[in-house]
Amino acid sequence: MEINVVDSNFEEVVLKSKLPVLVDFWATWCGPCRMVAPYVEQLAKEYEGKAVVAKCNVDEASQVPVNYGIRNIPTLLFFKDGEIKDKMVGANSKAAIEEKLKALL
Repeated sequence: MEINVVDSNFEEVVLKSKLPVLVDFWATWCGPCRMVAPYVEQLAKEYEGKAVVAKCNVDEASQVPVNYGIRNIPTLLFFKDGEIKDKMVGANSKAAIEEKLKALL
């Protein structure tokens, strides 16, 4: 299951997670974000209990995107132990996203 993160819960959900975390930075008006969304949703189900999959709407969270220099969406950040380990910008295939997520397990 995907978790929605905003400024107020980002630290708790992402940075303090014991599991690897994939954060999808997106917006409702973003076409490429809609292309990636089904892959992110599928990975959330497939990796439940092994990784956290979170979505951060850049129109609802003002500080987190600024803190991480998000200038283009979709941007996927991969965290482990509270640190960014990898990043993807733009629409990517499910296989490419999954490969980066698997590397953190």
